[in-house]
Amino acid sequence: MASSRVVVVGGGFAGFHAARELCRRLSMDEVEIVVVNPTDYFLYLPLLPEVAVGILDPRRVCVSLPAALPGVRLALGEVCSFSLREREIRYTDAEGRDRVLGYDRLVLAAGSVNKLLPIPGVAEHAHGFRGVPEALYLRDHVVRQIELAAAAEDPAERVARCTFVVVGAGYTGTEVAAQGPAFAAELAARHRELDGQRIRWLLLEVADRVLPSLDERLSRTADTVLRRRGVEVRTGASVHEAGQHEVTLDTGERIGTHTVVWCVGVRPDPLIEEMGVPTRQGRVTVDGRLQVPGQPEVFACGDAAAVPDRTRGGRPTAMTAQHAQRQGTLAGVNVAASLGHGIAREYRHHDLGFVVDLGTGEAAANPLHIPLSGALAKLITRAYHLLALPGNRLYVAIDWLLHAMLRTRNQRHNVELGLIRGPAVPLDSASPELPKHSSGKESTSLIQQ
Repeated sequence: MASSRVVVVGGGFAGFHAARELCRRLSMDEVEIVVVNPTDYFLYLPLLPEVAVGILDPRRVCVSLPAALPGVRLALGEVCSFSLREREIRYTDAEGRDRVLGYDRLVLAAGSVNKLLPIPGVAEHAHGFRGVPEALYLRDHVVRQIELAAAAEDPAERVARCTFVVVGAGYTGTEVAAQGPAFAAELAARHRELDGQRIRWLLLEVADRVLPSLDERLSRTADTVLRRRGVEVRTGASVHEAGQHEVTLDTGERIGTHTVVWCVGVRPDPLIEEMGVPTRQGRVTVDGRLQVPGQPEVFACGDAAAVPDRTRGGRPTAMTAQHAQRQGTLAGVNVAASLGHGIAREYRHHDLGFVVDLGTGEAAANPLHIPLSGALAKLITRAYHLLALPGNRLYVAIDWLLHAMLRTRNQRHNVELGLIRGPAVPLDSASPELPKHSSGKESTSLIQQ
């Protein structure tokens, strides 16, 4: 029987890689490893836009936690409170029952949730993009809007249903806006009634350029590709108010639309504020070894932790999958070291570059800080994703190949799956069906109908 128990809260990039590293370093006979997560899978969030437009089957981006982490115990549920004095966590399991779980070591990798701004109507009428249900819902919704537009007799209604607004030009928003036009155009091509109808996509960003956190050359590449695809890129602009059938921009302009996709960003999980430990910008304060000061048995990583970035003067690392994955691995190393297996290390981040998929044949990448675009960037981007995926690589590669072979024949499976009539979930709360502590990188709401 195991003499110690390590509890990992969250099965996203940070939590998954922490648990995997612990499996490599510890004997399951000596230490029990428990992952608490609302779903039984790790979600590879960067490929979610391709699920939304029918390129990838949703199962491809979901890696089974029991299969990928053999020997690890999965506790399906949502953590609701911590007792650091008693070394216990409380969580609600998948059937709503309260559970208590003791630990000898705790790894907090709770991730993040949507950043909801106090803009009237956004919580009710916008749609987050953070999980598989939302990606499939968006896909269903776009299909329905095109079909309803084809049946509409009112020209203004037709225009509104063929207008799609994406708010936020970070990674997710840029990729959704880049993938959307080709998807919607394929749908519209099926309907003779929409011959000559403009399919309008707008990307709003309050900063002065898309991908504002990246190198300006990558930003320019992405901007060029988006505009070439017909996306209206509006920098220095955002939503002032969202309604059921229109949005009002902060410039006063009103745009008729039934679709607002909210990709403004993320904030640390509110659960962190209830832990009773020091925080920084809403994230748990940790030292370079990812330990919480005054709580040597508690480690934190990913979006939940304010890990000092030595390359940026000790400021907290950015909330990205790249940091979360590396910090998760280091958390596993240091937890094992605290149990007498190996030597603890401090977090050192060496930026290897970024990749942004811009849809068919296009991407922006700067591997080793060499800016690239076009086919070569696309090849590097897809190779990176295949390497970063902890499973399902062959399935993803096959889906990409099939899409490349069939896209000229409009062969995507563009049919509704019956998801639109589900209950609305406000952006500022987490859905019971969605992983609140899963990816470490945005909760949800219905798209306007």
